Amino acid sequence: MKKLTFVAGSVAGIALLTAMFGCGGGAETKTQVPVEAVKTEAAVQVAESPYAAGEKIYKEKCIVCHQANGEGIPGAFPPLAQSDYLLADKVRAVSQALNGSSHEIVVNGKTYNAPMPPQVNTKEEAVAVINYVLNSFGNNGGTVSLEEVKDVVINPR
Repeated sequence: MKKLTFVAGSVAGIALLTAMFGCGGGAETKTQVPVEAVKTEAAVQVAESPYAAGEKIYKEKCIVCHQANGEGIPGAFPPLAQSDYLLADKVRAVSQALNGSSHEIVVNGKTYNAPMPPQVNTKEEAVAVINYVLNSFGNNGGTVSLEEVKDVVINPR
């Protein structure tokens, strides 16, 4: 009986030690980074590449319709490359990125009637992607600022 108790106790002890020290082996331990360090790092990244956020958004949200070269799909989705419509009203472009568009537009003399759903959620994202487009694909469109779009209303979704 003593032998059985000793064996059972040993097995239980080994199981307990295995559970305590074996679980999570190789798992990363998470360290908390101070918020200020994250903000500083983000500010440095933005300063190093002002259009990086806009480019990322473009590649995630816009590229399917407007294509990698910004030329769109003829007859379906308008070009952003050297687009008279885009360059004519930067604030409208920000509003359309935020709220989408469901009306007919004329771009470089061609009519487009495909609806565009909202692509971004914040004015900061909209400004970033529009500034990227304004300065890509052969465009020399300058920039639009958050101050310029402060009155743009974001429609409820």
